[in-house]
Amino acid sequence: MKITSLALSLLLLATTALRAQTPAPAVKPAAPAVVMPPQPPDVPAEKYGKDGKINPGFIASHAKFVSIAKEGKAQLVFLGDSITAGWAGNGKEVWAKSFAGYTPANFGIGGDRTQHVLWRILNGELEVIKPKAFVLMIGTNNVGGDSAEGIAKGVTVIVETIRAKQPQAKILLLAVFPRGEKASPNPGRDKLKQVNAIIAKLDDSKNIFFLDIGGKFMQPDGSLTKEIMPDFLHLSPAGYQIWADAIGPKLTELMK
Repeated sequence: MKITSLALSLLLLATTALRAQTPAPAVKPAAPAVVMPPQPPDVPAEKYGKDGKINPGFIASHAKFVSIAKEGKAQLVFLGDSITAGWAGNGKEVWAKSFAGYTPANFGIGGDRTQHVLWRILNGELEVIKPKAFVLMIGTNNVGGDSAEGIAKGVTVIVETIRAKQPQAKILLLAVFPRGEKASPNPGRDKLKQVNAIIAKLDDSKNIFFLDIGGKFMQPDGSLTKEIMPDFLHLSPAGYQIWADAIGPKLTELMK
């Protein structure tokens, strides 16, 4: 059947009118930006993800550490971030060879800052266990957002908390390790030097012992190599051997 020009025009008009009556699909408003809660370096805080929710990996690791603590067996506890957590990775063989005799526990979580370690030790990781010593190294993840004074204050509160909860234990407080390939220009390293200068004063040669082993990872010109720190932050197996060798004599003394 042929469609006349008049019929075609009427059909087009009807279609246009129908489209005009059909409501446009609703446009969903953009999701509001996630606002992360403020986390001062000396105030205990759980770790949040980019979605604004508590990081599930952080909570899972913390729960595991609390369980280990409640067993009451650990005599040597390492506290820190991914560099400490790496004892279970690149440092696994060195750990077994150097520390197994001390009944050690590794309470390191990747990405942790001072406020996260503080929250963890206030929420179960120091319960039941009565270790002879702690090895603490924390603060490098605070460099991007906190002042040297703020980071040092966070470390100080952690040390004070360990002393209050575990008065029988000695604390081997390590200077925060150097980061970045070159010694200069290196704002991150410069800030950590300031942090280390402040926390070094916590050493009382009785219960708290400060030890700066950062120089052992560096070349004579202050640079770091990929053989020791593949990404100029985290340690290789050779780097963990340097760490173990550097603290070995002091740990022998503290673990008596």
